[in-house]
Amino acid sequence: MKLIVRQPLELTETTNKFDVTVTVRGGGFTGQAGAIRHGLSRALNQADADYRPALKKEGYLTRDSRMKERKKYGLKKARRAPQFSKR
Repeated sequence: MKLIVRQPLELTETTNKFDVTVTVRGGGFTGQAGAIRHGLSRALNQADADYRPALKKEGYLTRDSRMKERKKYGLKKARRAPQFSKR
């Protein structure tokens, strides 16, 4: 996970230039690491616009749009139907 978090800093060669403190809530370790990477990329983009092409090319500025699907009535979860029995 540390590798994922450091990717934007290593790409822009600013590993020793910035001191980073992050607080993340919700999700799992991988999701949090991706969110930190995205936030760092956006912060680097605001700090210096020259980093934008490199960050954009690697896909670090694109948000992961996947979200939990809502529960539907008549089902146990979003897609999980109650167990079917013929008798």
